[in-house]
Amino acid sequence: MEAVEVFTSEGKGRGLKATKEFFAGDVIFAERAYAAVVFDSLTHLVCHTCFKRQAKLHRCGQCKFAYYCDRTCQRDAWANHKSECSAIKKHGKAPNENIRLAARIMWRIEREGGGLTEGCLVSIDDLQNHVESFGEEEKKELRLDVESFLEFWPSESQHLGMQCISHIFGVINCNGFTLSDQRGLQAVGVGIFPNLCLINHDCWPNCTVIFNNGKIELRALGKISPGNELSVSYIDFLNVSEERKRQLKKQYYFDCTCEHCQKGIKDDLLLAAKEGEEKPSPEAVKEAIQFSKDTLEKIDKARSEGVYHEVVKLCRECLKKQEAALGETNIYLLRILSIVSEVLSYLQFFEEAAGYAKRMVDAYMKLYHPNNAQLGMALMRAGVTHWHAGLIEAGHGMICKAYAVLLVTHGPTHPITKDLEAMRIQSEMELRMFQQNEFMYYKMREAALQNQTIQVMPEPTNEVAPGIFQRKQ
Repeated sequence: MEAVEVFTSEGKGRGLKATKEFFAGDVIFAERAYAAVVFDSLTHLVCHTCFKRQAKLHRCGQCKFAYYCDRTCQRDAWANHKSECSAIKKHGKAPNENIRLAARIMWRIEREGGGLTEGCLVSIDDLQNHVESFGEEEKKELRLDVESFLEFWPSESQHLGMQCISHIFGVINCNGFTLSDQRGLQAVGVGIFPNLCLINHDCWPNCTVIFNNGKIELRALGKISPGNELSVSYIDFLNVSEERKRQLKKQYYFDCTCEHCQKGIKDDLLLAAKEGEEKPSPEAVKEAIQFSKDTLEKIDKARSEGVYHEVVKLCRECLKKQEAALGETNIYLLRILSIVSEVLSYLQFFEEAAGYAKRMVDAYMKLYHPNNAQLGMALMRAGVTHWHAGLIEAGHGMICKAYAVLLVTHGPTHPITKDLEAMRIQSEMELRMFQQNEFMYYKMREAALQNQTIQVMPEPTNEVAPGIFQRKQ
């Protein structure tokens, strides 16, 4: 942690600033979790030590709850799992993820004390909990969590006061960091990283955070000079400034004062109306946006029921309505384009999906920071869709752009970057073949597809992509 130092950030409280120069892709620091747990729904599918998804996991023979890749992961977990294992056996079942995380934090404090631990710039005791800002519903949930915790907490363990327990749940509520699987595509758990908690939010940040090989990495998105404050975005940028500010206030209890929110930068693009000779009236734009909101609710229902042909039908109807009124960067148009391209890819209508995906990423490139991880992942998915559709030139170009972004945001050793590098090499070989003999390329592609089942795209879900902080549900 010698590359950063704690300081008082004007209007924000504590923050971290750089003490040396960094460039795009540099790892500013890496940090292992103080405590972390797998989500309740995935406890039997994900290793409780390294958080990798595995086809075959070994179950703890004592509590029958925890799962591990192998004996190595099980041995590495024992210091954190020992007390948990005994408590689960005594309690009769494992409590929910928030109780389990709070208990793991408490057991570590019991073992090591509540002060600074090695490599940490701040103690758990000194992290913000925002309990005083809780509304009535949140206070009710906190009381229920405390009751459940006390039922689970072993009587032989250290006696804990209500204020101490409430503090830990408050810390989890606003500082729990989402852990993703080894490819970074699915949120699988939540953990507390004290140093990361010191980094303040900015809607247009100079850093990003990625979970890689059991630890988080804070990576620079561009040049950072000594003395510059380090920032990450707690939420996705793709929303108008007022909505982002509302979301941040509700989830993290602060008023965003970043330049993009204060000046409403890119709000005009995010709410763009169609341009051209026949400009739509304000009423037509308003009507199209309301129609989009209503359709998105119907789409959510159809997706949750797995009725994907109905999702496609709803999206096509909505796009027809939007085309007369909304601009290509309008967020409501982009939400529909994202859904329809994903679902059509899953249904293997790749050519139609590719058209929608291209419109989406063309708009994203006007809206997102050029080294935004969400942009990189969208480019990758669009590139793969074009590749499956036989549009090798456009597909290879998007894969190359995605690779350039992910080298910065994820780094060359991350599994998803390695996968993308393999795609880039393969698509480059196919592109050369295509450029040498287009007819022969398509004949060979057709023969290959007849002899080999094309890879099915992942099933669409309503699950939000892994973000920065996972607020307690």
